[in-house]
Amino acid sequence: MAQIQVDSLRKTFKISKRQSGLKNAAKSFFKREYEEVVALSDVSFSIDKGEIVGYIGPNGAGKSTTIKILCGILVQDSGKCVVNGRIPWKDRKEHVKRIGVVFGQRSQLWWDIPSEDSFQLLKDIYDIDDKVFKRNKDILIELLKLQEIVKIPVRNLSLGQRMQCEIVASLLHDPEILFLDEPTIGLDAISKLSIREFIKNVNKEKQMTVILTTHDMSDIEALSNRIMLIGKGSLLYDGDLNSIKQKYITTKNVEIKFSEKKGRFPILDDVEILEESNGSILIKINTNKTSLSKVLAACSDVLTIDDIVVSEDDLDDIIVKLYKDLKL
Repeated sequence: MAQIQVDSLRKTFKISKRQSGLKNAAKSFFKREYEEVVALSDVSFSIDKGEIVGYIGPNGAGKSTTIKILCGILVQDSGKCVVNGRIPWKDRKEHVKRIGVVFGQRSQLWWDIPSEDSFQLLKDIYDIDDKVFKRNKDILIELLKLQEIVKIPVRNLSLGQRMQCEIVASLLHDPEILFLDEPTIGLDAISKLSIREFIKNVNKEKQMTVILTTHDMSDIEALSNRIMLIGKGSLLYDGDLNSIKQKYITTKNVEIKFSEKKGRFPILDDVEILEESNGSILIKINTNKTSLSKVLAACSDVLTIDDIVVSEDDLDDIIVKLYKDLKL
C-alpha cells in the first residue's frame, strides 16, 4: 500500500475582487464581489515509502495547496487523501507526529533564542522521549557540523545556517515523511551542496519519504528521479526525469580539441559547425537524427583528437520548453 494516496483531489478558494478607485472601495464595503479560483482539480497520485519526489510547477500552479492538504493545514473540497493510513485533517495531532515540514519562507525556530533552545521547546511540543531526542539531536548536529551554530540566536545566523537548523528541527521527532518547500532558496553553493547531501543520506539510512517543491531545478536533478508537474491545478506529468530529458534534449554541443588536422572537416547531415579555430572546433549535433559516436568516428578520420567536451541543455531549459508545450 502506498504511503501517500491522493485520488481526485479538488480545492477551490473564494477571492474578493473590486475595481480600483475610492468609489469602488466604498461600494465593496457594502457588497463584495467574489471570484472562485480552482487551486486543485482532480489531482491523483500515490507515493511509496522511501521515494524522493520533485513536485514542480509555475507560481500559482497548486503546489503549496497540495502540500498544505497533505500536512492537514487545509481541507479539500472533494476527493480522497490518505497519508500513513490517516486522513490528515481528521487526525491532525497524530498525523503531525509522523511528518516533518520545512518551509523556506517561514521559520519554526524562535527568533531571539539559540536554535538549541528551540529544539528543546520542540521536544516538549512533540513529547519526544529524552533518549530519542538526545540521540537525534546529536546525530543531526554532527552530520551538519552545527555544534557552535546552534548556540547562536537565530536572528544572528546566515540564511544557510538557519535553513540547516530548520532541517534539524523538522527531523528531531523521527518523521516518516519530510516535506521540503524551497529548502535551498537564497543559499550559497556550499550550503546547497551540504543540505542536498544531508537529505540524500537521511533518505537512504532511514527510508524517509521526501517531497520536494522548488523552482531550483538543480535541487530536483540532484535529489529526485521522479517528478510530478502541476499546472493550473491539474497534474500534467508524473514520471521519471530521464524520460523528459530524452524528449526535450534534441541537440548536443561538442567541442573537439585536436593537435593535427589531416584534411577538411567532413560535411555531415544534422551537424552544424558553430565555431572553428586553430586546434579547436565547436559543432552542434541533432541527436534525434544522428549519433554522437558516428560524428566522432567521422571526425577522427581527419583529426588527431586530444579532448572532447560535450554539453547539452540544462534542466532549467528543458522545463521551460515543457512549460511552453503545456502552455503554462
